[in-house]
Formats: sequence, C-alpha cells, structure tokens
Amino acid sequence: MKTILEKSRYLAIIGVISLLIAALAAFAWGTLKTINTALLVIQSAGKNAGITINLIEIVDSFLIATAILIFAASLYELFIGTLVLPDWMLAHNLYELKAKLSSMIVLVMAVKFLEKLLELKDTEALLQTGIATSLVSAVLIAFGYFGKKD
Repeated sequence: MKTILEKSRYLAIIGVISLLIAALAAFAWGTLKTINTALLVIQSAGKNAGITINLIEIVDSFLIATAILIFAASLYELFIGTLVLPDWMLAHNLYELKAKLSSMIVLVMAVKFLEKLLELKDTEALLQTGIATSLVSAVLIAFGYFGKKD
C-alpha cells in the first residue's frame, strides 16, 4: 500500500499536462486578440473607441495564460520533481499555490473592473461591481496576509 500511495503522486502529471494545454490555448487566444486589435488599429487609424478595451483584454488574456503556466510548473514541482525556474514562478507548498491563485484572481478582477469602467453605461451597476470587486479583493488579500504559515 505504501508503494502505491508513493507512486500515486505521479497522477498529478494529468493536471500538469492539462494545465500546459490550457496555457498554450490561452497564449494562442491572447495572440489572436493581439492580431485582431492590431488590425483594428490599422483599419481605423487608431480612432476606434474600442481599442483601449481591446488592449486591456490582451493584457488580461496573457495574464491568465501566464498564471496557468505558473500553476502547471508549481504543480509539477510540488508532486513530481524539481524544476530549474525562477523562484517567483514556483509555489513550494499548497498554501503558496493558493496565495498565487488569490493574487491572480485579484489582478484579473481589477482588469475586468477597468474594462467595465471604460464601457461606463450604468453608474449604479458600476458602483455595485466596484464594491463587490473591492470586497472580494480584500478577502483574498487578507487570506494571503493573515493566512501565511511559517
């Protein structure tokens, strides 16, 4: 039984491979958005109002893709073996992995709120979205700050 449990850690490779495929798809998605936005800038001579939102969406796409790549590397490092990568790119325990996820969620929410701010149509809905985003961000930041284990 001990051997089976010790070898079962290699099941994490399923998650690593799946995350790598998702990261590749997300980078491709960001690249397509970049190409479409570049074409929009050229075709409209930079006068289209949607360009700013598109550029923010590109940043968001690559942010998500990078986060997925970090999770794949960290999952590998936690369960399979050592990787030679910058320390900031790896989580060395499950708490650090959850903290990285929390940080990434806060960043993505901030980008999404900025997109809504630029589209500004319903100010009351924008206020509600801002309050909700702030509350969730505060909880996630508090989790990272107070939940830290030495």
